Parts: sequence; structure tokens; C-alpha cells
Amino acid sequence: MSISQLLSEFGSQYAEALFTTWKLTALSFSLAFVIGVAVTVMRVSPVRPLRIAGEIYVQIFRNIPGAALLILLVYAFPYLNIVWSYFTCVLIAASLIPAAFCSEYLMAGINTIPVGQIEAARSIGMTFVQTISKVVIPQSLRSSVLPLTNLLVATMLTTALASQVPLKPRDLTGLVAHINTHAVGGVTAFFISAMLYCGTAVVIGQVGNLIDKRVRILR
Repeated sequence: MSISQLLSEFGSQYAEALFTTWKLTALSFSLAFVIGVAVTVMRVSPVRPLRIAGEIYVQIFRNIPGAALLILLVYAFPYLNIVWSYFTCVLIAASLIPAAFCSEYLMAGINTIPVGQIEAARSIGMTFVQTISKVVIPQSLRSSVLPLTNLLVATMLTTALASQVPLKPRDLTGLVAHINTHAVGGVTAFFISAMLYCGTAVVIGQVGNLIDKRVRILR
């Protein structure tokens, strides 16, 4: 089946699938970012149990396959009387893993902050929370724009996990599986989805570069 035939027959579904992918990406990255910041604060906390908990989180979710996590959420949790919708399961799986990498990128950003700035904050009586929120995290974010941009692209690709469950409406990868099940889309169906993924990634990369140029800390 040619590209024109596919688009004429499944064009509206591709648009819907693209929107679903964007929606999952935005929600997953937002949740991953919040969790990543929280875990990072735990890892630099003066409270040892919090530091240990933060490190354990990163080690677990940095090394667990997304498909394995999704299987646990969809098929294992119901045995514990914990049942979520397919969308929620995909959202959780696509958030917890990127959150671990988000924390790693923020930690790398924190390492670029001169120790003297943190000591100065302490010398004027700023608490740990004030130092983290007003000195450490803002500078760490400015140093981590490009890594976080790459993480956003990776999160978008991670949302392809949605193709492993009967999610409605479908994401881009799930739509390809649907097309090849009900029609002869072949490689062309994959090609269209790949172009939509690539186009989105290019836009994300360009926006990330613009933000980085504006907020980059010159040392």
C-alpha cells in the first residue's frame, strides 16, 4: 500500500495517534521531571535515609526495562487488587524510568556549581531548602537543558510501550500494529510513523537548543 493510500484511509487515525503520542510524552515528561527533582533533592539531603532512598530509586528504575515495568503494572498489580487503566499504566511506566535519568542529569548539573556559592548561601543563614530551591536547582537546570531535551525525546520514544496494551486511542506505534493487522500497510506504515516521530524529535531538539542558548551559564 502506498503512502497516499495509507494517508487517505488512515490519515485521521494517524493524526489522532500523533496527538496521543504528544499527550503521553508531555504528561510523562512532566511527571518524570517532578519525580526527578524530588529524587535529586533526596540524594543531596543531609538526612542519610533520604539519600539512600534516592540512590536506590535511581539504581532500580535506571536499570529496569520499560516493557517489564509495564507488564508488572498491567498484569501483576491486579493480583494485589491494584487496577489502573491502560493509559495510567503506560503513563506510570513512561515516567518512573525517565525520572531516574532526570535525577542523574540534574546531579551532573549540580556538580558544575562552584562550592563557594553553596558555602556563601550557608554563611548568610539560608536553610537547606532555601539553598536547594534558590541556588542549587535553578543553576542545575540551566546546566542541564540539553540533556533534558534528549530525555524528552527519549520519553517520547518510551511512550511506544503503549503499543503493548489495547490503549484507545492508539499511539503511533500501536496504530502501525493495528494497520498491519487489518490491512497490508507493510513497511510504509512504519515509515509514516517514523517520520512523525523524527519530525517531533527535530522540533524538540531545536526548541531545546534555543532555550539552552538563552539560559546557558558561561564560565
